[in-house]
Amino acid sequence: MAKHNEITQAELERATAKMEARRETARVRHARFDRAEGRVILDFANGVQFRFEAAHAQGLNAAKADDLVEIEVSPSGLSLYWPRLDVDLDVQALLQGVFGSKQWMAARLGQAGGRATSEAKSAAAKKNGMRGGRPIKALV
Repeated sequence: MAKHNEITQAELERATAKMEARRETARVRHARFDRAEGRVILDFANGVQFRFEAAHAQGLNAAKADDLVEIEVSPSGLSLYWPRLDVDLDVQALLQGVFGSKQWMAARLGQAGGRATSEAKSAAAKKNGMRGGRPIKALV
């Protein structure tokens, strides 16, 4: 009988089979950058294709096209590497819509929210302007 924290042979075999199945379905066989679209295109072993804008990914967002064309797919097919940029991205994270660290993504969402316009936002800015604009921050 196995101790509490030991893995049995059966558990190891189940985990290995699960990993192999995942590797085959979510494995990238080929990756390329399409200059015209500004997108990275991933071709998976199961025939699925996934595209994302390079501008949306941390480390790729400010890169030049010449630096984006060279992409290495890991032997497992589960990660991508741009040697000219020294950027690694996890394929599973990309498929889940995670294009960078939590902090980086939060900053991008904040920027998008700040650029958003609406009638309510315009009215509030106008009202604030009639009061003399933003209040001066108190010195602490």
